[in-house]
Amino acid sequence: MLLSRTNGQGQTFNDGGKLQLPENYKIDWMKSLNDNKLLSEITLPGTHDTMALYGGPAAECQAWSLEDQLKAGIRYLDLRAFAFEDKLYLMHGIVYEHSTFTKAMDTIKSFLSAYPSETVLVRVKPDLFDKSKVEGLVEKATANDPNIWVLSTMPTLGKVRGMVVFIQKDSFTLGLPLNETDTKGDYEVVHIRHKEEEIVLNLNKALNECGTASIVLTYSSGTGIGTFEGMFLTPKRVAEKIDPWLYSYLQLLYNNVPNLCFGVIAMDFPGLDLIQTVIDFNNS
Repeated sequence: MLLSRTNGQGQTFNDGGKLQLPENYKIDWMKSLNDNKLLSEITLPGTHDTMALYGGPAAECQAWSLEDQLKAGIRYLDLRAFAFEDKLYLMHGIVYEHSTFTKAMDTIKSFLSAYPSETVLVRVKPDLFDKSKVEGLVEKATANDPNIWVLSTMPTLGKVRGMVVFIQKDSFTLGLPLNETDTKGDYEVVHIRHKEEEIVLNLNKALNECGTASIVLTYSSGTGIGTFEGMFLTPKRVAEKIDPWLYSYLQLLYNNVPNLCFGVIAMDFPGLDLIQTVIDFNNS
């Protein structure tokens, strides 16, 4: 059963395990977008630590499966990979998230086969040790695949419909360059109000940098685990507060200036109405 926290503002936060879409929910929402639009000019809902469904309160960042996240409208995925014996396992820190890179790619490709108007951005972040092996194994797994974009030049949406687009950062150099708006330590949440202020600052940065040669990314996620004052603020507890606030904030912006571009907004435990609010910035 789909569970959500509404706070009188719709489905903004979700911690239910099974997706239930309303009738006529537009899964293929990118279909209506102009082919000539640069990928960096699109406002995209994403998930932080996409596969972190297991490991207890300190580790869990999402409730929906990868397939359900895609059906809900998520178009940016954050995969944390660990290379072991020539296989890529998906992790959250030391927690194995019951999946592999190959399995995740099969799920994404199956989704794109069913909805060829869509594009899915994928960031692979090497995790734990032996990080240098990750890119080589990803290259091997994706070699000569015409449905995967690994170039660093920013494409138009029309060029990459039905494709997986890789995003590069740090030691991972396949795909489009990534420009993150957050600064070191932004993920640490001691006070929710302070986190809200950081998100506002980072979204303002995104407004100025959207539509460039890089994909701009803002995180709304965070955790107090590892800090003293915020030790009980798990990713879920942070999202429970931040997601309804983010929904209200974006709604206010949209009602006043609907044609804004933010790039990717990556979230923990987003509900359908929050995802749709992010998508709506593309429809003005």
